Amino acid sequence: MAIKMDGRLFLILETEHRTPGNLRAFVQIKIRDLKSGSLIDKRLRSGEDVEQVDLDRRQMEYLYQQGNMAVFMDLESYEQVELPKEVVGDLALYVLPNTQIIVLWCDGRAMSVELPLVVTLTVTDTPPGIKGATATNQLKEATCETGLKTRVPPFITIGEKVIVGTADGAYRSRA
Repeated sequence: MAIKMDGRLFLILETEHRTPGNLRAFVQIKIRDLKSGSLIDKRLRSGEDVEQVDLDRRQMEYLYQQGNMAVFMDLESYEQVELPKEVVGDLALYVLPNTQIIVLWCDGRAMSVELPLVVTLTVTDTPPGIKGATATNQLKEATCETGLKTRVPPFITIGEKVIVGTADGAYRSRA
């Protein structure tokens, strides 16, 4: 959801309704300023008004990265659009070319990209596991096919597919 406050557009990333002890309830939100890209934590009381902005969700295909721009193709009109790094964020670390992604638009301008919650990537480089290492929480560094570096368990080898969360880049499981 997007909102307009103080004449600026914000994209809501997280919300949490809180009712502390004997105080009035409020909503704690984490928002991203769509112009500067900065993250802000804000507390909204029940009497505050914010203007909701309608976002157009378009299914687009991520084609390739070109410098600081990511090139997308609209699946309906086949028009190619270049979006700057400020809009796409760390998309190139999580998504392979020719993957369909939802792009959020407002007033004919791309605002943000919705990444899937998890992605499946192939491990391209990781040191071999140590035989006999039985520590339960032991992790090693691994590089995926997109260049993403994450920490994986010692049994993961080169060429295996792993599931990685896009929120924090952490290993979830084997694919």
